[in-house]
Amino acid sequence: MGARLDITSPLFKEIYRLDSDGIPVFKSYIAGEWVEGEAYQDIRSPIDLSVIARVSIPSQRDVERALDIMYRYGRWDIRNMPGYKRLSILNKAADLLESSGDDVVNALIINAGKPIQAAKGEVKASIDRLREAKLDLKKVHGDYIPGDWSDETTETEAIVRREPVGIVLAITPFNYPLFDTVNKLSYSTLVGNAFMIKPSLLDPIPVILFIRLLELAGFPKRALTLITLSGRDMEKILPDPRIGAISLTGSTETGIKVLRSAGIKQFIMELGGGDPAIVLGDADLEWSAQRIARGIYSYSGQRCDAIKLILAEEPIYDKLKSLLVEELKKVKVGDPRDPSVSMGPLIEEKAVDEMMKAIEDAASKGGKILFGGRRLGQTYVEPTLIEVEKERIYDLVLFKKEVFAPVALITSFRTVEEAVEISNKRSYGLDAAIFGKDINKIRYLIRHLEVGAIYINDYPRHGIGYYPFGGRKDSGIGREGIGYAIEYTTAYKTIVYNYKGKGVWEYL
Repeated sequence: MGARLDITSPLFKEIYRLDSDGIPVFKSYIAGEWVEGEAYQDIRSPIDLSVIARVSIPSQRDVERALDIMYRYGRWDIRNMPGYKRLSILNKAADLLESSGDDVVNALIINAGKPIQAAKGEVKASIDRLREAKLDLKKVHGDYIPGDWSDETTETEAIVRREPVGIVLAITPFNYPLFDTVNKLSYSTLVGNAFMIKPSLLDPIPVILFIRLLELAGFPKRALTLITLSGRDMEKILPDPRIGAISLTGSTETGIKVLRSAGIKQFIMELGGGDPAIVLGDADLEWSAQRIARGIYSYSGQRCDAIKLILAEEPIYDKLKSLLVEELKKVKVGDPRDPSVSMGPLIEEKAVDEMMKAIEDAASKGGKILFGGRRLGQTYVEPTLIEVEKERIYDLVLFKKEVFAPVALITSFRTVEEAVEISNKRSYGLDAAIFGKDINKIRYLIRHLEVGAIYINDYPRHGIGYYPFGGRKDSGIGREGIGYAIEYTTAYKTIVYNYKGKGVWEYL
């Protein structure tokens, strides 16, 4: 049966119409108004590449109008709303998402190619993130600074407060369309910013549905905009001085383009990754293999925190290698609508093309395919494990680039110093995983690995952001996570009170 996008909730009837061929056509949300433009983009399902929807592409005139309304009115509409009311809106949005979750789950399966449990998990994580937004408040408070610690500032005092930057532009990737939108919205708007979202055109439907729910939850209309534009069209918008901060999740290449185009703003960027897993000689190998395998194939390896490099201490290398192959053999690849499927398709054909080219590159440079390596269809692949001698690993595309697919390299190491050297030679530094018990070796690795987060005896996964995440080197700028990202969507303002000669203090 061909992929089909079914929407059953009456809550969404205002945001789309059916085209002459029965395909739903979705509108953009321009500062409080659902608008249908003059151009359209076909949206295809990675399940079978059939057209499941069309989205209206807003004109530059529409975007300019949105920015004008948001800057003149919207940023003040939301800033002048008491914080408890903003928090109440996020909770109401969570309630609406929970009650209409079936449509959103279906959109994640059909539009993003997520297996059923993964789609349900993303909806649940989004609901949890909205309801936990109150925890962000721990970083909203400011400081009081007494002035009597310097003779220059005696008889003065100051408060340092955080203020919203005005408008936050969020640019989200295809791999977690709903959660990334919810996460960026939560830490941007809780503190009083207007919010403009640009989703990936590969799977924008879950985002469009959520924006409708947010509107119904009472979000200030003039403070919210959804623009379904291509990355190329966004280059004209990025430099706009009315945008105070940009929150981007995407590739390193995209991040560099945004930084070059956007000018002086605040940035929070989670960029390329692909994480190393280091397995020590005293690790529980069955557990390690199970968790590492999950880190390779979860959402078809299309995760910035997916495991792409496995380093095993020499005494246990062969055993771990064998166990990993056995775990990958258990993975059932297929149509994500099948409840028994554990790995669905890649998001588009060219993602499979890139994976196949990287595998060919590894094989031509001495890599040995231990498992997988085959294309199973236009968008379907086997999870793949490739053995490579550590002396040759640096020349491989799979080492030098983040290939967004379920493929990982494995090699051995003699000492923890060697493991650190191999790991740190990658240009990325998002996360790392360490499996083992020797606290001294683990502590050494923690100190020397150049990454933003380290997971001990588990594979990296960011979840709802309860623990902060973000990268070093080519993996990004800043930190996302509850209570941390607010630092990048607010600005400090210092207010100094002068009481000199007023007798407020009687200093000795």
